[in-house]
Amino acid sequence: MWNELAYAFDLVATWQNALAIGAGIWAGVIIGAIPGMTGTMAVTLALPFTFYLSPVTSLLLLVALYKGSTYGGSISAILIKTPGTASAACTVLDGYPLAKNGKGGKALNMALASSCIGDFISNMSLFFLAIPLAAFALQIGPPEYFMLMTFSLVIVASISGPSLVLGVVSACLGLLLATVGEDIYGSYRFAMSENMEGGLGVVPVLIGLFALPELIKMIVFRQPENTQAMKLGDNRLSFEEFRGSIKSIVRGSFIGVFMGAIPGVGPSTAAFFSYSEARRTSKNGDNFGKGELEGIAASESANNGCCGATMIPLLALGVPGDVITGVMLGAFMIHGLTPGPLLFQNNIGDVYALFMGMLFSSALLFVAGRLTAGGFAKISKIPREVLLPCVLALCLFGIFSIATNPFDITVLLIMGLVGFVMMVLGIPAAPFLIAFIIGPMFEDNMRRSLAISRGELSIFFDSWISLGFLAMTIFFTILTIRRELLKRKARKRIQTN
Repeated sequence: MWNELAYAFDLVATWQNALAIGAGIWAGVIIGAIPGMTGTMAVTLALPFTFYLSPVTSLLLLVALYKGSTYGGSISAILIKTPGTASAACTVLDGYPLAKNGKGGKALNMALASSCIGDFISNMSLFFLAIPLAAFALQIGPPEYFMLMTFSLVIVASISGPSLVLGVVSACLGLLLATVGEDIYGSYRFAMSENMEGGLGVVPVLIGLFALPELIKMIVFRQPENTQAMKLGDNRLSFEEFRGSIKSIVRGSFIGVFMGAIPGVGPSTAAFFSYSEARRTSKNGDNFGKGELEGIAASESANNGCCGATMIPLLALGVPGDVITGVMLGAFMIHGLTPGPLLFQNNIGDVYALFMGMLFSSALLFVAGRLTAGGFAKISKIPREVLLPCVLALCLFGIFSIATNPFDITVLLIMGLVGFVMMVLGIPAAPFLIAFIIGPMFEDNMRRSLAISRGELSIFFDSWISLGFLAMTIFFTILTIRRELLKRKARKRIQTN
């Protein structure tokens, strides 16, 4: 083993690899911070350039782009309420209120620290737990996925804001919108045009829900204070503030590792799950959604905790964990490497070199984040009457560049109007978004399970994994209802007094 580690160190400790990691991290952070320019796009565009690089250098470049873009999405989420990536949607809930209160720099520092810790823990889990976690992920079939998605939808109630009813309404609307397009049997739902047959894209819906309502609000209400520049205030993250969030950071990192190891779940679900858990257990839970640093820590540690973990099923089983690792699978094949159990036998030196490079990228992510976020932080000094039209132009360009489809622009604008109506009515956008993301997986795995069992519902209770998710679903449902009843009692006491 020591010989393989020494060989791997010699393989990774080159200026070419250091340059590839640095360039990938930096480019990823910048691309992730631009609304609509996703990590998937960055990795896909970089793939042709890897033809001329060595296998380890190529993979480290793609991984660095993935990591950088995952963190970069939090920058625009915090400063301009526009998540650069879907996984940063949860960061908006507390990041933007903090920026409005003059604590944008503090929020960025918390996002960076928790992202780097989550990324490091994820990389270490990849190093030590690749085979065991991949073996566990292999046991998860359609029934287990369905119960996991059911559990995730119950968790949505924890981020519903002050009203559980409005949160449930928002989630139901998201599930309804998720049914647009073709189902697994080839039938079309709500396909009023040819463009709708493939369903609605996550990125146009995401940016429309969170970015455009602010612009419409500025135009409709024309509040004088909205034209003033936000002040960054004190950028320093104190040790006490960091220590108060360390529990949520560690828990969020392991949530990201667990969910990242399950193919198809992804960082968005992990971020919302971690956020809801932090809100449930934190002594400052009532302040979540109003500007709580712990909320940023929980979501950012989880979505970055997924980065290394999504490589677990890819390396150990040859099964991509998400779209980006699917692109990386192509990079492996291009360089003559076949992911799966034989990879650890035939190319163990390359695997260890990849692990070491990923650990090094965690340190570079912190450096790049510190330098880049400082430049992006100046965005919050721009008057909003100037900033928001620029944001709109970036959104339109980013959305159109994904698939060069004008229909995505239409979806973006319509979802902007929907988001504005939801804002006026006090309906939270977060449950809508997470239900929209989970909806297709929820439906597909339910129908696959019923097809396997020929309609027998007992298939959902056959395995210990399904029963475990069922038990957690019931437990959290009871907790949510209890919390809502306690809130109502507290409100009645205040009204009585």
